[in-house]
Amino acid sequence: MHTTELTKRHWLLILTLTLLTFVLGTSEFVIVGILTDISSSLHITNAKAGTLVSAFAITFAIATPLVMSATSHFPKRKWMLFLIGSFIILNALCVISTTYVMLLALRMLTAIVTGVLISLAMIVASENMPIAKRGLAISFVFGGFTLANVIGVPIGTVIAERYDWNATFLLTSFLGAIAFLASFFILPTMHSPFRSSMRDQFSLLTHPRILMAFFIPSLGFGATYAVYTYLVPILKGMEAPSGSISWILFGYGFISIFSNILAGKIASYNAIGRLRFVFLIQAVVLISLYWTTDNFIFGLFNISLMSLMAILLTTSTQLYLIDLAGIYQPKATGLAASLMPVASNVGIAFGSAIGGIVYHQGNLMSVTLVGGLIAILASLLTFLSHRLDQKQKKPA
Repeated sequence: MHTTELTKRHWLLILTLTLLTFVLGTSEFVIVGILTDISSSLHITNAKAGTLVSAFAITFAIATPLVMSATSHFPKRKWMLFLIGSFIILNALCVISTTYVMLLALRMLTAIVTGVLISLAMIVASENMPIAKRGLAISFVFGGFTLANVIGVPIGTVIAERYDWNATFLLTSFLGAIAFLASFFILPTMHSPFRSSMRDQFSLLTHPRILMAFFIPSLGFGATYAVYTYLVPILKGMEAPSGSISWILFGYGFISIFSNILAGKIASYNAIGRLRFVFLIQAVVLISLYWTTDNFIFGLFNISLMSLMAILLTTSTQLYLIDLAGIYQPKATGLAASLMPVASNVGIAFGSAIGGIVYHQGNLMSVTLVGGLIAILASLLTFLSHRLDQKQKKPA
């Protein structure tokens, strides 16, 4: 695009896509807040109800790249509207779910729709903005997930407590309808790209540079979640005042809003070059928790810094994967756009698992050292990727 400034139309599109990710994020994350209500209502154990979360994440990670590859030639506007409509129907069916199997199937289908819609939202934001403003646009779209955690999930949880867990899905269906109307009026008509085979699409994943770029956000999220997954036990070990933990977690989510804003700033220029040092700072923040949590005030400040560092990588790595696909396999930019959300889910699962292993060895605070080590690995991988970029830019 020739303009370098965001017009009113640009902002309407950004806000529409942010609304969409807010709705998708609320639907995905709220299940954690209503898990015990579901287990009680459906007469299943909490552990079995927890599979609703893991099944969603696994389905998301596996199905999203496959569906993005198979539908890469679909007209984006019509395809997105169809998927949003499907999202509304699936959430409405959750309202009347009476069995675990039915709810599990609906959540897995919702995971597929969610993964594809997130990827498409990133592509639309990237392709319809001035080059200089892509980072800002993507950071806003990612911001929808932050708002979902800070606003959507608490509201959904309160509704479940006051009425029933089914009513929470009534909320997500209603929010989905609002997102559909906004998308219907605002989403631009985008030309369908050339058709490419699944083989062409997945050849992208055989390129070493793409694999390197994929593992950068995986390690980055893994570093955070090695610690964040066990933040409540850490807070209890800090002797947090009774009833304060929920407020601390709310504050953690609120601070991540500013992390998202900073992510857009980082992505505006030399993003991967800046990320090298972001991960090093993240490592220092995580490792220092090992000592600062001995004091409640210092520990709380350190946890605030952890939240601030948590998602600085999102915008930069999303655009980096799309740009690398444009160089190495232009037919697979759709697949590339799906890799960051998949990488984040891989990182969350990996970080939580590593943190769990360390925690169960008996020393809870060692998870902070492990998180810092993973952040250092993310930095080293980013240093290597940046160096290869610089070599490629040099004339032969």
